[in-house]
Amino acid sequence: MDTFGTTGSGTGGSSQFSSDDLMDKLKVQLAQAYAQEFLETVTGKCFEKCITKPGSSLSGSESSCISRCVDRYIEATGIIGRALFNAPR
Repeated sequence: MDTFGTTGSGTGGSSQFSSDDLMDKLKVQLAQAYAQEFLETVTGKCFEKCITKPGSSLSGSESSCISRCVDRYIEATGIIGRALFNAPR
């Protein structure tokens, strides 16, 4: 069975999932990919901006900077998401 839930080979295989099930699985995979990309982007950008001298622990100012950076990034992506998905069509 492959990722999309079909069995068999060639033309003889039958689908185990309806198109709605397939869409649900695709949505989950896209959400997971988005979450992973989001974390990698935030980690990279905030680390680059806030950590000036990497060490074994974060200073108070570094910790505060990372917190603010992540908060702003989440806020910005929320604004963009709302603008994209709530725009009149």
